[in-house]
Amino acid sequence: MGNEPEMALRVEALEAILVEKGYVEPDALDAIIATYERDVGPRNGAHVVARSWTDPAYRERLLADATAAIAELGYGGRQGEHMVAVENSADEHHVVVCTLCSCYPWPVLGLPPTWYKSPAYRSRVVIDPRGVLADFGVTLPDTTRITVHDSTAEVRYLVVPRRPAGTTGWSEERLAAIVSRDSMIGTGLVTV
Repeated sequence: MGNEPEMALRVEALEAILVEKGYVEPDALDAIIATYERDVGPRNGAHVVARSWTDPAYRERLLADATAAIAELGYGGRQGEHMVAVENSADEHHVVVCTLCSCYPWPVLGLPPTWYKSPAYRSRVVIDPRGVLADFGVTLPDTTRITVHDSTAEVRYLVVPRRPAGTTGWSEERLAAIVSRDSMIGTGLVTV
């Protein structure tokens, strides 16, 4: 965390050079940053998950046709055209990978984490999903089946994590605040 001020200075210097040389327009950069801060990112997926936890009819629509259900909440677009939602339970835990490259649902999860694109994650999660989950701090009972979904250019996945105990009566906003990007990939759990 000590490198944040240094990194911010480096980013500012790089931006200044790119603007000075005419490679980028400051307004275009501001628009891109605003898009990722407001319109694209894990908070969108968290909103989808929270809605599915509080609205059984929405949950059914999400599991039947994720693309349409996600669009109901105003999310969609490039890299999110063909979505499938899979729901974790006590019996089954889902985890997502793209074994070929890094296909990822940007409209609901934002930018992919670096580890998602790494060859180590892409190959190992298919061979040893329980071991990879343990590396992320997720230890599941031996009786829980782990299903690995391979995201592709045609289909991208959203994991609907299990709702934690003790959250009955919570508002959708409060629930969304506890849903992490990793829990929607399947490499994390939602905790209170």
